[in-house]
Amino acid sequence: MQEGVRSLAAYGEVFARNVKASGVIPQISVIMGPCAGGAVYSPALTDFTVMVDGTSAMFLTGPGVVASVTGEKVSAQELGGSDVHSARSGNAHFRAHCDAEALALVQLILGYLPSNTQEDAPVIASNDPVDRRDDALNDVVPSDEGSAYSMREVLETIFDRGSLLEVHREFAPNAIVAFARLGGRSVGVVSNEPSFMSGVLDINSSDKISRFVRFCDTFSLPVITFVDCPGYLPGVDQEYNGVIRHGAKIIYAYCESTVPKISVVTRKAIGGSYVALGSRQMGTDVTLAWPTAQIAVMGPEGAAPLINGRQICEASNPDMERQRFIQEYRQRFFNPYRAADIGQIDKVIEPRETRFQLAQALDLLQTKVVNVVPKKHGLFPV
Repeated sequence: MQEGVRSLAAYGEVFARNVKASGVIPQISVIMGPCAGGAVYSPALTDFTVMVDGTSAMFLTGPGVVASVTGEKVSAQELGGSDVHSARSGNAHFRAHCDAEALALVQLILGYLPSNTQEDAPVIASNDPVDRRDDALNDVVPSDEGSAYSMREVLETIFDRGSLLEVHREFAPNAIVAFARLGGRSVGVVSNEPSFMSGVLDINSSDKISRFVRFCDTFSLPVITFVDCPGYLPGVDQEYNGVIRHGAKIIYAYCESTVPKISVVTRKAIGGSYVALGSRQMGTDVTLAWPTAQIAVMGPEGAAPLINGRQICEASNPDMERQRFIQEYRQRFFNPYRAADIGQIDKVIEPRETRFQLAQALDLLQTKVVNVVPKKHGLFPV
């Protein structure tokens, strides 16, 4: 405070260095105590922020200022503790129980990343064979479309045992982004989580996914996307708060990225969510689907009346006719084979073969080269 504008200039110098280093080297902030005022912008500019339960806090204006201006009485932890920034604001990507755990977490994160953008991510020896097949995956998707399953468990089964490291685990839990290894190689994983909100995309999950895809692209980590999404979350609140703009971030991130991209449709891939999450038009190199995949513009209950509305209305038994068209739509369109017929899906695979198929695809894409149009930069939909 007493240093006046000199302290502001010092903050500015730190911020400028953060920006210059962005995309060149990994930057990780560890918050082990209070971080207030202008200082909070530095961790916001870095790639990942780790906070410590009970001791760390981040806020622009502290509890005293908030109380004097708005009359709201709140503690430092309630205003900007690790739980707030991990689950609500999304400003923290990881949280730890103590300082030692936070530092160990930093080491773990760095183990997946190259030292700078000109190097390759480290490859470690793995005793988990890439051709491992787990028969339990063949039955993981329930036959009842309304039933949920844990995509997290699916990912832990497919990738090297114990290698899944989630980013933003508590923020927007309807989506999963994580580092993992496949045959010892570092990859970025993006997925819907059907056990939470049916895995729909919304404002927060769009921000979460797009940021992670861009990070992986910066440091040349292949992106593997698992799709089980009924679409974007409808609602007045979402529309008023800019779901169109936020949803466009996913499209931009996938289209802009030049790393190897592989997608696996496990169940629902409906409408815009199919397009956004790693479709061939987003630059995906290899697209796979499980036999349980449902790839369509919309669900059969909504599509049948739109396509066959006149026949249904004119039928002697409209309800029966409607059900007939729904079943016809399911058979013709609501499966992965129609998409495979027109070249949008490369292969329909047994779920238990997923690990091996992904490893083969990564081998194929190791020498991928993309010619980028020369330009200063695009306009990301922030």
